[in-house]
Amino acid sequence: MTRLAGRALRVTVFLGEDDTWHHKPLHHEIVRRAHDSGLAGASVFHGIEGFGASSRIHTSRLLSLADDLPVAIVIIDAEHKIRQFLPQLDELVEEGLVILDEVEVIGLVGYRKNQGSNT
Repeated sequence: MTRLAGRALRVTVFLGEDDTWHHKPLHHEIVRRAHDSGLAGASVFHGIEGFGASSRIHTSRLLSLADDLPVAIVIIDAEHKIRQFLPQLDELVEEGLVILDEVEVIGLVGYRKNQGSNT
């Protein structure tokens, strides 16, 4: 596990749950590539309501509009690692929004300094 503390970059990718890459969910491909790139971590958050460039509101409350709900993928790591990963996002994300912001990491919950220790 990568130890991450101090200044870092957070990249957040907003897209629809129906977005795909080679017939598989796009968010899955982004997480897989982040993992393969050795980034510190990635999480996918499923939205219950939202709208984007189309201005169409997608919501889980109305059965007729319960498709293509919003998804956000959040990845945090050192600035140089995130910037090296950005070309992959450029390749994958055809529609959506990608944002970067500086964050300060104050700790990793569950991280052990001695990974081999049972104490």
